[in-house]
Amino acid sequence: MTITVLAAVGANLAIGRDGKMPWHLPEDLAHFKATTMGHVMVMGRETYESIGRALPGRRTIVITHQQGWHAPSVEVAHSLPEALALAGPADVFVVGGSDVYRQAMPFADQMLLTEIEQSPEGDAFFPPFTAEDWRETAREGHDGYAFVTYERILRSPRAPTGHQS
Repeated sequence: MTITVLAAVGANLAIGRDGKMPWHLPEDLAHFKATTMGHVMVMGRETYESIGRALPGRRTIVITHQQGWHAPSVEVAHSLPEALALAGPADVFVVGGSDVYRQAMPFADQMLLTEIEQSPEGDAFFPPFTAEDWRETAREGHDGYAFVTYERILRSPRAPTGHQS
């Protein structure tokens, strides 16, 4: 299993405001679709509700603390370890929100970030990360943003599912 964190992030680490993305970038949405198609996505309930539905062509696992919560065409987990166990050996894309990103960062193998060259107001933020833990391995620059790949340098001793990573 490879755990990949996938996010669009402002220069100030903002990822959302009032349950929405603080920018409109169709190229990022197309990149998100192409990257996640055919894979497992893990997200928090609020992120799922901001999307409003399960996205076609992807297996969706939603993490929520609300017992009894359900939605059409999604699997429900009550923790990140439970979500990863549900995913099985499949590669996983963690796609938000803030709390799920924070929980997943110690176990992520890579990050695929759309780095936005603006610092919008936000109420949801991506967790800070350092060059000690991550190495930039690819950058595709565009006007006002870049698609950037980071690979983990240091590994956590155990993945949250209890197996060695």
